[in-house]
Amino acid sequence: MVRRCRLPVSLISFAATGIAVASPAPHHEPRPRLVPSELEEDAALIAAIADVKPANGANLSAEIAGHRLIEAVPALEALCRRFKGFGLHHAVPEQVAAVNTLAALGGCEARASLVRILCDDVVQGPGLAHAVRAAAALRARLPAERAMTLLRHAEPAVRIEACRCAPPHPSVIAILVDLLGDLRPAVARAAACTLGDFGRCEARPMLRQLLHEAPTAEIIAAVAAVADADLVVVLGRIARTRPDLIAPARAALEDIDDSRAGAVLATLPSRPCSSHPA
Repeated sequence: MVRRCRLPVSLISFAATGIAVASPAPHHEPRPRLVPSELEEDAALIAAIADVKPANGANLSAEIAGHRLIEAVPALEALCRRFKGFGLHHAVPEQVAAVNTLAALGGCEARASLVRILCDDVVQGPGLAHAVRAAAALRARLPAERAMTLLRHAEPAVRIEACRCAPPHPSVIAILVDLLGDLRPAVARAAACTLGDFGRCEARPMLRQLLHEAPTAEIIAAVAAVADADLVVVLGRIARTRPDLIAPARAALEDIDDSRAGAVLATLPSRPCSSHPA
């Protein structure tokens, strides 16, 4: 019978990608290729992080996420920290795999880990966008100072995801308002959605335009807190003409504390009821 155990993070080590490692002596047997699906014990999965390679990192990450192995969070954070200072010109595959696994795991521990990784500049260069995207996927809120730095980042992908991690701090909101004029439309759109979520009327003109030209579930959700009479009408039209957006449009109308939204809702078809066997 295999005894289950928890391995301390201090016992887990990782080899740096892209750094030449001495070849094993001829008399050493090569390590067998990891097959994550065969590692049934939680402790074995965590220990396998020490031998992760780019070739099997995706499989191992899927196993950890599939097992909902929250105990792996410290090891995944340790993996990122071991490569701190690397990746200025090329993303470190191990760091990318680690932050993606944290995002897949979800939960407050993974969210807090990603915030620490970002606040401590653990991931840099091209890999930074992956880390901020992972944090945004878990709806992490960064401290205002760190959010302000990332919102001003030269890389548009970082600015986009930083908008989704920004807190409603006055200094952060000022930067988000400036980003409404960003030369990259995707950045301006992300800033508008965040400002809309915060109930800031500065976002209304851009959200109105986006709702007319290219509505999405994210944009519709952001409109609810800043909707005026015209936007209520537009939401109703979307709910009637866009089957793929009926649910978010209806949800937005239900969130709007205005009698006009209620009147529009009354004109919409009732929610479909699931049939139950007699």
